[in-house]
Amino acid sequence: MQAIVMTATGEPEVLQTQEVPDPHPGVGEILIRATAIPVLYAETLLRSGAFPIAGPPGAFGFQAAGSVLEAGAGVDPGLIGARVVVSTAGQGAYAEKVCVPAEFATIIPDGLATDAAAAVLMGGSVATALLRRAGLTGGETVLVPVATTGVGGYLTQLARESGASRVIATASAAKSDRARALGADEVIDHRAPDWPRRLREILGDSTIDVVFETFGGDIAHDLLDVLTPLDGRMLGYGQLSGAPATIAAADLHARGLTYTACAGPEWLTRVATTRADVLDRAAAGRIEPLIDRILPLDQAAKAHRLVQNRATTGTILLRPAAA
Repeated sequence: MQAIVMTATGEPEVLQTQEVPDPHPGVGEILIRATAIPVLYAETLLRSGAFPIAGPPGAFGFQAAGSVLEAGAGVDPGLIGARVVVSTAGQGAYAEKVCVPAEFATIIPDGLATDAAAAVLMGGSVATALLRRAGLTGGETVLVPVATTGVGGYLTQLARESGASRVIATASAAKSDRARALGADEVIDHRAPDWPRRLREILGDSTIDVVFETFGGDIAHDLLDVLTPLDGRMLGYGQLSGAPATIAAADLHARGLTYTACAGPEWLTRVATTRADVLDRAAAGRIEPLIDRILPLDQAAKAHRLVQNRATTGTILLRPAAA
């Protein structure tokens, strides 16, 4: 079968199209024919070498959507033919066929297209988990960075439903209208060097109750000054700046704030518990799946370059030739 193999760490061109043996499901596993493979921002970091990746080169990728072809021993044979989105343990999704433990599959509900399910699952699940962790009680002002794509795009859509009364978003100038269409009340261009000053101007005498922080680095530290004393909380889930948030305990103590790092195995387990709910919401029209474009599987390198250059307004999906 055709698959995309990461031949080394580095630029997108390390992702090469190769013929590899078909996988076969073992005990407790299913095999799917992939028709839509989302390109995730975290995958670009792994490919670049920003985070370590274990094991020898093999088919790359973390998620795929398609139909179940085979069920291994111990798996309900009634799953054969079902449409699912699957998550791998770290490799194997950029391929025509994908084999995973059955518990790593989420059934796609009727009324939701397979492409839409592939696009919404990761970003929508992380956004839902973040909003639950934030514990909004109603009336809060929230800040959503990078609000038109990925996790930010779903946070912008779901924040008000979860209890926010005011949603301030950041987006490039070209994407500001899109951020407003998704639910933002005000939008700031985060590519402007003085955007934190602009944020303070918009706030006036008010403050922000919750920051969903994905920049990391010094930007995260600078945003502490606009958080509501005692009740303000920052949930860190990314490091687009290339470095973790430069926040020390003393910074939080001085203001009475809280910082929650939303990462690690236990966090990913919490995210996984939201998947079925996210797909049900999307099927009911309560979440708009954000799809940027669909590219052939053998253009995975192009897709990675677009994502790392932040030239997208949604998820890029890869389509195997045999789909």
